[in-house]
Amino acid sequence: MITARLTHPDMIAALAAAGHGSTVLLTDGHYPAKTAVGPNSQTVHLNLTSGSPTVPEVLSVVLETIPVERATVISPSEDALPSAVQEEIALLLSGSAPIESVPRHAFYALARTPDLALCVVTGDNRRFANVLLTVGVLKPVETGR
Repeated sequence: MITARLTHPDMIAALAAAGHGSTVLLTDGHYPAKTAVGPNSQTVHLNLTSGSPTVPEVLSVVLETIPVERATVISPSEDALPSAVQEEIALLLSGSAPIESVPRHAFYALARTPDLALCVVTGDNRRFANVLLTVGVLKPVETGR
């Protein structure tokens, strides 16, 4: 039995297998997860209903599970309203990882690399609710020897 908040077996396995520099993609329900992911990625569909769970809900659990050294989001198009979901993502990542914003097709190119270890499709139905996390390194554990 797992006592951490993350209990999804496929997500745990993919995150455990990911190493420093691997990437983890959390997507909204609009993301083309069948075609815009890397060849080594495990895809997990959590999109139970439209709107649930959200990317920030999943992100908060993932951040408790792995170290993140960098995050990348899609730059909203000019016709889009300011992205409240990107503000939620930035708040969750504040102080732990810098966030880069790139155009949509550049984001897709980053997600299609062999470094992508996990893609989690959420039910978030807000535009631009996608974040690509780069896995960091664990701090050494002091053994007391």
